[in-house]
Amino acid sequence: MQCGIGHLPGGCQRTMGLHCVLILCLFSGWAASYKQGDNVTLYVNKVGPYHNPQETYHYYTLPVCRPEKVHHKSLSLGEVLDGDRMAESLYHIRFRENVEKKTLCQLTLSEKQVDELREAIEELFYFEFVLDDIPIWGFVGYIEESGFLPHSHKVGLWTHLDFNIEYNGDSVIFANVSVKDVKPVPLEEGAAVGGVGVGGGSMTVTHTYSVRWFESPLTHARRAERLRDYSFFPKTLEIHWLSIINSLVLVVLLLGFVIIILMRVLKNDFARYNVEEEGGCDDLDQGDNGWKIIHTDVFRFPPYKSLLCAVLGVGAQFLTLATAIIVMALLGMFNVHRHGAINSAAIVLYALTSCVSGYVSCSFYTQINGQRWVWNIILTSSLFSAPLFLTWSVVNSIHWWSGSTQALPATTVLLLLGAWVLVGFPLTVIGGIVGKNRAGSFQAPCRTRNIARQIPTQPWYKHTAVHMAIGGFLPFSAISVELYYIFATVWGREHYTLYGILLCVFAILLSVGACISVALTYFLLSGEDYRWWWRSVLSTGSTGLFIFVYSVFYYRNRSSMSGLVQSTEFFGYSLLTALVFSLMLGSVSFWASLAFIRYIYRSLKMD
Repeated sequence: MQCGIGHLPGGCQRTMGLHCVLILCLFSGWAASYKQGDNVTLYVNKVGPYHNPQETYHYYTLPVCRPEKVHHKSLSLGEVLDGDRMAESLYHIRFRENVEKKTLCQLTLSEKQVDELREAIEELFYFEFVLDDIPIWGFVGYIEESGFLPHSHKVGLWTHLDFNIEYNGDSVIFANVSVKDVKPVPLEEGAAVGGVGVGGGSMTVTHTYSVRWFESPLTHARRAERLRDYSFFPKTLEIHWLSIINSLVLVVLLLGFVIIILMRVLKNDFARYNVEEEGGCDDLDQGDNGWKIIHTDVFRFPPYKSLLCAVLGVGAQFLTLATAIIVMALLGMFNVHRHGAINSAAIVLYALTSCVSGYVSCSFYTQINGQRWVWNIILTSSLFSAPLFLTWSVVNSIHWWSGSTQALPATTVLLLLGAWVLVGFPLTVIGGIVGKNRAGSFQAPCRTRNIARQIPTQPWYKHTAVHMAIGGFLPFSAISVELYYIFATVWGREHYTLYGILLCVFAILLSVGACISVALTYFLLSGEDYRWWWRSVLSTGSTGLFIFVYSVFYYRNRSSMSGLVQSTEFFGYSLLTALVFSLMLGSVSFWASLAFIRYIYRSLKMD
């Protein structure tokens, strides 16, 4: 079945049908069928240090068997973003035909090439092949350290690979590579297969391979289960469920505590403020204190209105994007055999959801009497895209300098730039114009006086830094367990599949952020401080700082990553991740605080 775009007749039903076809073409995996003896193409992909998952190089950069003319496979956007650079190999694999120790090629390695292989093996280089969208991993060579005095250091090259392929009917189900019962070729000066050495440190090696086919009970539709169960890389997700349940119980207790205490305090406040209340809204300042006395200032618009609205707009956009990706994952639209499917979805959704940021930002900016709406749209469109472009420029330049496959080709860069210029930015402008035209008046229960009330001196525990520490730590504690598994997936080689748990944790995160923001806002107002606008954004938005601190901890204590290439990518994109969480939670906490403030002032008996 082929995916294409034909003529577009009118009508919503046909348009939606086209969209469904495009989505299926992007994210579904079509079953490839073979007959006995059909060629099954094996693609070589990339190599790289085992401890640096994002530092990858093309397989043919090593002195290995390669065809005279390299033919590359056409890749999707997600595969390119994932650093894939697939090319046809010299391995000839026929469907359901076993092969025993077939010669791949014979290489005469120069001294420099031997040193390259030895260095790669000492850095624990692994390779990745791809057969029918199934990744196959293996190590380039063998290294052994033994003894202290005398010290033994052995480095060997695997020159024979055993391919074990499972099939069901006419489909390939799984494949892996093995070097069991294979002796590595020592990479020592003058060493060669069969004892034939080529002087001067060079050597001659013969690469061979075997292919064995095994019947599998799994159908093609279930072959993802086989890949998830395979453990070439160490598994670290054994206690996932227990940790999530523990975190869930703590969060439920926290939410219950905050809600019950806050409701009891508010009930007492309402009872006290509404007793013998006969005056109007302007007569409430006599002999009273607490949050009621600042009713004429609490809705006073904050400084830097355009920046505040841009934060709210971009935060709403990422909330929409994150929810859409999790729901798509729950619907099974991301096949683990499709390289970079989530990357492709994130790029497309980021461009399409730009209208959300423009609409939310410009709509609220108009409500709070903002005048420079064009500048607001520009600020909204660049609030995240500008840091993203700056970070990507640095990271991509370092990858390009090192020759890594993570460096994006010029065509991909132009494609992504075109997606933002032709789709993302125009949708932001359209959303902003619609939001400006549809924006009503700001709904405030009480009018605001022209002269602002003097704010009394606040105790230390009501300062911004303390609120940021409390408001950031509690949401972070709700997701700290799941954050480890997300990091192990993004910065490791795990296959994340528990999207139902991820949705629950995401909902818990937003709920905790909203409740904590409401509680901190109440404590702020009770001290007669009406500057809650930016405080509500910063208090819970500081979760991003805790996430970045955790990323530093993960880098130092939970991973073995090292080197300029890997470190730059890790910390660069960790900063962007922290920014995304800050924008999302800052937006949620602001709207929760605004709804809470409107509720408490509307509930008073004020005429």
